[in-house]
Amino acid sequence: MFMRVLKYSATGLALLVVALIGWIGISHVMTGREIAGHARSVRMIAAKTGYPRPSDAEMQALPAPVRRYFDFAIRDVDADISVVSVREEGLFRRPLTEGFAPTRAEQTIALSSPALLFTATTPIAYGIDARVYDFFADGEMEMRAKLASTLTVVDEKASPDLNRISLRRWLLESPLFPVALLPGGPVRWDPVDEHSALATVTGFGLEASMVATFREDGSLASFDATEEGDLTTPYHGSGEHSERDDYRPVAGMMIPHSFVIARVGEGRTEPFWKGRVTGIDFE
Repeated sequence: MFMRVLKYSATGLALLVVALIGWIGISHVMTGREIAGHARSVRMIAAKTGYPRPSDAEMQALPAPVRRYFDFAIRDVDADISVVSVREEGLFRRPLTEGFAPTRAEQTIALSSPALLFTATTPIAYGIDARVYDFFADGEMEMRAKLASTLTVVDEKASPDLNRISLRRWLLESPLFPVALLPGGPVRWDPVDEHSALATVTGFGLEASMVATFREDGSLASFDATEEGDLTTPYHGSGEHSERDDYRPVAGMMIPHSFVIARVGEGRTEPFWKGRVTGIDFE
């Protein structure tokens, strides 16, 4: 009798394990399809118009450090490119935690209109990864994080504040695709001093600004938000500070290959994502 009960218990446990594995497998496929659909949406938006083509007069009207940046960053660019795909790896700190974990990330970003998809995979515990993505298009954001691509632990819906933060995210990432910052597009530049300028991106009834600081060689060193962030949120959003370095030529542009992105609030600067670009393709 005992052996029969044990046999049934083992069979039930095995069936439960098989069902769990099947559920995780199906969820993984569904999450992958969800992310792929968002990437297609970004590409469709990007294909509608090209990056800005400013006149000489528009370029001369720019603040001096911004002109030096474009002289440094933009060389001989293919007029047909509309979207950039970026692969990154480094160390990521989850919101409201202190430790960093190795992380891989990918981005798909439109050059003509603020639209992007950021997706990343980072370990949470032995054998368990978190898969996260931020998607912003047509003025609305979507933010999710799932354990093992299955259990949703973050599901933030669009709101005016989060939509604006996501618009700022596109601006913060823009050193990876500098042609989108040219005059005549969604970004305008206002002077601050001889080494910095205010970049403001507008769209969808939203507006977000960051102060860009430039090095003597013309490269963009950092972006800083014009207001502090709330460090108690369960998400990082765009972050309020970014640093860029290790510029290399890619597709007729000088693209930074190292980065640090941080939250800023309560007088503190707290990095949460630092690493390097491992691959970048313009299409």
